[in-house]
Amino acid sequence: MVVSIAKDYPGLKLGGADVTKKNDGSYVTKVDQDLQDALEERMQKRWPKFGFIGEEMDHSDQVLICNTSSNGYWVIDPLDGTTNFSSGFLCFGISVALVIQGQPRLAVIYDPVREECFSAEAGGGAFLNGTKITCNRTQTLGECIANVDYKRLVGELAERLVHSPPYRSQRNLGSSVLEWCWLAAGRVQLYLHGGQKLWDFAAGYLILTEAGGAATTLSGDILDCSSLKKRSVVAAVNPELLGQWSSWININRFDSDSPL
Repeated sequence: MVVSIAKDYPGLKLGGADVTKKNDGSYVTKVDQDLQDALEERMQKRWPKFGFIGEEMDHSDQVLICNTSSNGYWVIDPLDGTTNFSSGFLCFGISVALVIQGQPRLAVIYDPVREECFSAEAGGGAFLNGTKITCNRTQTLGECIANVDYKRLVGELAERLVHSPPYRSQRNLGSSVLEWCWLAAGRVQLYLHGGQKLWDFAAGYLILTEAGGAATTLSGDILDCSSLKKRSVVAAVNPELLGQWSSWININRFDSDSPL
């Protein structure tokens, strides 16, 4: 369904669109809203018992669905990486997750530019275009490529990462949902993000863990999908590497006032 809806917009993979600023300061295009409307219409028609939380919904409606949908709810980011998309920087994706009792159970993330469809089912593994993927391989911290979003990091940690990084190299895609997928595919081995919303991490978190990776918040908490609270993310391609990565971050994170 996600792929077919994306293909209804042949210009999607080319990027480029006029943007407007939302009340929270983030950006949106008409394509974001059109994709969300199409997903909501088809999904509610096919699975009416589940609620629907889309990024472009009013916050009050998002809260209502999150608090009252006892059967579970779909969490949708119709176009993650809007700044990339509007600028013609071809790195953005569509994300869909089914959350039941606070846990993601199904996930699909589609990259329309590369025509890559990542998917996962809780307990059933992770897949890229129907082929099972795994990322759980042994690696030392110094050999890794890290995807780091510096914009949302505060205090000493960001400075230490710039001047004394523990990894081999660093990247940032500008699309949270694709960053999760590229980690799950082993294209990068470490991930750090200072603050993601539910639609940024729900699907990607399931895809990563089903591929063998692991993730927590900066405080070491699980990534709970039962609320709309923003979460920081520390992740790696296997639990052992996550332990090394988290330990380095904790040693070098001196800003005790950070809320993350």
